[in-house]
Amino acid sequence: MTSTSADQSLHALADRIAIEEVLARYCRGIDRCDADELARVFTDDAEIDYGDGPKPVDATIDGLMAGLGAMRLTQHNIGNVLCDVDGDAARAETYCVALHILPGTDGEPDVELVVGGRYLDRLVKSDGRWRIANRIYIMDWNRQQASTMQHRGGLFDTLNRHGARAPGDPSYDWWASES
Repeated sequence: MTSTSADQSLHALADRIAIEEVLARYCRGIDRCDADELARVFTDDAEIDYGDGPKPVDATIDGLMAGLGAMRLTQHNIGNVLCDVDGDAARAETYCVALHILPGTDGEPDVELVVGGRYLDRLVKSDGRWRIANRIYIMDWNRQQASTMQHRGGLFDTLNRHGARAPGDPSYDWWASES
């Protein structure tokens, strides 16, 4: 392998890692209901279509914060990432399974909604930073049932640290602390 081809391979690998970081930050922004974190993963003029037509990024983030903020918790887990980088442009298909706990109504238990789908993203690199410029979401399946989630009791009764929305989640203090 020549020095030039080795450099190209390293740059391609660095780009792929940076793109996967953007995808992970999206999940963090969603699950912590952190609008600022979400805004950082998209270009200012991004269009996002979760299945109900393309919308500008600002309207999408506002809608996500309202909808997801009304839920008790969400957890998005990304898996397989197919990525094709071409200079400062890239396309990615990312598998996702997301858990949503919706508050029960009229004395009914909370509802557990699990959704499996994929994100089809067009990304661009500007000023050395990758961001999502266009996103299309494809829902492959979903399941809804009464939630059995609990924070107290049983095997985990002694655990006192739980996830929360921003800025109350313990990770915010952890990231802000010095090494």
